[in-house]
Amino acid sequence: MLTDEIIDEVRINREAHAAKFDYDLRAIYEDLKKSETKHLEAGIAFIEPPSICSPISKSLDPTGITLRRFRSKTQ
Repeated sequence: MLTDEIIDEVRINREAHAAKFDYDLRAIYEDLKKSETKHLEAGIAFIEPPSICSPISKSLDPTGITLRRFRSKTQ
């Protein structure tokens, strides 16, 4: 199986961060939000993820398969 150094590093850091908060999801979330606020105050821009409800670009999905798959899962 192939390994990716970047993926491995992300997983190691994620594990260390979770262990720091004894795997308490609420504490992990609060720490991430605190870090996000600190970075925003420092002027670092965050990219908003695309909305699930936003129209899918036909150039990225010319057949519309993605939208049909999404609709079938939500109905």
